[in-house]
Amino acid sequence: MPNYQVTPVESRKDRREFMELIWRLYRNDPNWIPPLRMNQEELVGFRKHAFYETNKCRAFLVRKDDQVVGRIVGIINYGHIKRYDEQRGFFGFFECIDDQQAANALFKAAGEYLKSEGMTDARGPCNPSLNYEIGTLVEGFTTPPTFMMTYNPPYHDKLITNFGFTKVQDLYAFDGNIEMLKTLDPKIGQVVQQVQERFNVTVRPANRKRFSEEVQLFLNIYNQALQGTWGFVPLSDAESKSLGASLKLLIDPAVTSIIEVNGEPVGVGIGLPDYNPIIKKIDGKLFPFGFLRILFDRKKIKKIRVMSTNVVPEWQRWGLGLVLLNRMLPDCLAQGITDAEFSWVLESNHLSRGSLERGGLDRTKTYRLYDRTLSDL
Repeated sequence: MPNYQVTPVESRKDRREFMELIWRLYRNDPNWIPPLRMNQEELVGFRKHAFYETNKCRAFLVRKDDQVVGRIVGIINYGHIKRYDEQRGFFGFFECIDDQQAANALFKAAGEYLKSEGMTDARGPCNPSLNYEIGTLVEGFTTPPTFMMTYNPPYHDKLITNFGFTKVQDLYAFDGNIEMLKTLDPKIGQVVQQVQERFNVTVRPANRKRFSEEVQLFLNIYNQALQGTWGFVPLSDAESKSLGASLKLLIDPAVTSIIEVNGEPVGVGIGLPDYNPIIKKIDGKLFPFGFLRILFDRKKIKKIRVMSTNVVPEWQRWGLGLVLLNRMLPDCLAQGITDAEFSWVLESNHLSRGSLERGGLDRTKTYRLYDRTLSDL
């Protein structure tokens, strides 16, 4: 009979095995994109990261006959606990061979850690929160993920649900192609014009000369706009500062929009080039030369990921999201962009879902979040 052993990640060797596992598991999968190694080490708590200034985690490995075959991280998000007044912990960064016994051992270890910290329920996968990469891919395995979206083999859903987790929310990705512009309802352009005229709206891209301030403006409006979104916890000041520094190097102003009403910013739109094909070529290694390749090759990228169009609450439902997207369009076309993924979109976000579906976009991927009580662990 196989021997299974779960241990917390403590030593440098443990950390190395935690990181290297995914390269071993996915090396023959043509659709897998490696993570940026240093960024992954930060997000799992192996390096300093702003999220863990106010939160904490513990990572675990499972060995089968002395070989590492799975990993998981239990996460305590105090922002969520305070905002929702519930003792809910999280799991993330789950990877495992197709072995239910190994997976059960991981979920039990993470659950026991969460219980020891006073948690009564668990949710995941969150890597490490809803402001980063989340969800288990359950539909759409035939194509690679876009930048900052998760990927996993189809059997993950089985391993998670067999342990007693149940679906709590799905998230969708929608794809659009330049050819779809020919079939768009011309009334959309009229709506955009009417909204701009009615509310004295001006819309512009991010200003390169004030790029640091513009990125912080994006994140500030993001925090305001998503207050009513399911499961949302605002970015802390430290997270906003850290994320802003990263995005400043990755954002292309062509796929940004800032809406002002009477000179006051009320909405932002942000997309990112799909860096994943380049990240695959550099095998997730930014140094010594990977980062330069990303910078030099990004103008060759023909696909973007539209991450969010956010409008402050008092201006939502007035069509400003269409104005945000409309502003990006000519710049994207000028750069030769041919495809866009809109992700992620909560299944409970009927306004965004409905707009994309009415626009004729295809739902290409589905990601899932799961809940489980810890009382019977």
